[in-house]
Amino acid sequence: MPTISIEAELSSDKLLEAVSQLSPLELEKFASQILALRAQYRAPNLSQSEAELLLKINQGVPPTIQKRYDELVAKRRAETLTPEEYDELLGLTEQVEKFETRRIEDLTELARLRKTSLTALMDDLGIRPPAYV
Repeated sequence: MPTISIEAELSSDKLLEAVSQLSPLELEKFASQILALRAQYRAPNLSQSEAELLLKINQGVPPTIQKRYDELVAKRRAETLTPEEYDELLGLTEQVEKFETRRIEDLTELARLRKTSLTALMDDLGIRPPAYV
């Protein structure tokens, strides 16, 4: 992980400036950590099962898989995807869908524990449905 230089006392504008130096993958991971922190502030007395579910929900697709998936999707859009890359993309799509399915299952369980709807929970946590490509 790269190091970002920041001042000791930091305004939110300076913090945002520092965060803007992150790569897209690092930014995604950082955003997940921010959402988890926000959830802790909103519900500081989480049960053990809620805390475990939030950790799993915020884990996401491993960065190496997401990066390669994004690369192959970009090549597909540019119509430069080879047949071998197409097969790889199909395999990665299946993996990403499995991660997202597990995430939805965990979100559904957390909504059940909190006695709320999945939609309300996602709104509360600031989670948006994925943009499919």
